[in-house]
Amino acid sequence: MQTPAAIDYAKATSVADAVAKLESLGEEARPVAGGYSLLPMMKLRLAFPSALVDVHDIPELQGVKVEGDELVVGAMTRHRDILDSAVLSEHYPIFREAEKVITDPIVRARGTIGGSLCQADPASDLSAVGSALKGTAVIEGRGGRRSVPLREFHEGPYETVVGPAELLVELRYPIRPGAGSAYEKVERRAGDWGVCTSGVYVVVSGGVVTECGIGLAAVNAPHYCSPGAEAALTGKAPTEENLLAAAAAAAEECEPSADQRGPVDYKRHLAQELTLRALRRAVAASQGV
Repeated sequence: MQTPAAIDYAKATSVADAVAKLESLGEEARPVAGGYSLLPMMKLRLAFPSALVDVHDIPELQGVKVEGDELVVGAMTRHRDILDSAVLSEHYPIFREAEKVITDPIVRARGTIGGSLCQADPASDLSAVGSALKGTAVIEGRGGRRSVPLREFHEGPYETVVGPAELLVELRYPIRPGAGSAYEKVERRAGDWGVCTSGVYVVVSGGVVTECGIGLAAVNAPHYCSPGAEAALTGKAPTEENLLAAAAAAAEECEPSADQRGPVDYKRHLAQELTLRALRRAVAASQGV
């Protein structure tokens, strides 16, 4: 039986308490929420935190709300609550579509959006969603809060900008009137990490695409996004030709590697095809079709 190395454990009662405990326990202390990603890595001795600070019961880190022109999602909001959120679905159906294909109901009942983003798995669905929507991460430490664009949040596989004695506390996503969004995923079996995923939002006004965001996961798109593809479509009519050109640009920006999920050419093909499908649906939703 695989078991993790011995560690210290502390339960936090507030954000301030969590930050203080992380600081007192040293640089190798880590927060734990649902634990569905961290604990398996600890059992396999792939992660070696010196201590865990349990943050999953802190009320101020949970829930979805609207503040001005932003959607605010607490970092400890569970996958099931994101799936069921009428507010998120109203503005961005991409959240519900992504959550429906993330793992299984048991994991969704306890896993959190903050834990998912901080795990920084290259195939993370919600990381692709956040980059597509050009959201912002709010991080709290001893010196106060700081905001980081989600397109700068991940420094590489399993690495983020969250430092020692810091805690991701919330995610903020701009509300864009008239936006349509969609999420597409190919996986080997239900609930698995994706072979390729693509999430997009599009705003069509006056017959042209005035805004768009394209997020990709599992195909090594830098920071889970495709700015070149976005630039190729912005300011143009959402014709099939222009959508195809943008999807092709998204595939070119990826740098997938061959593995048990498929060869490079197959993954590039998926990146193009899934982005095209998502763009079609997002455009139709923005146009009210």
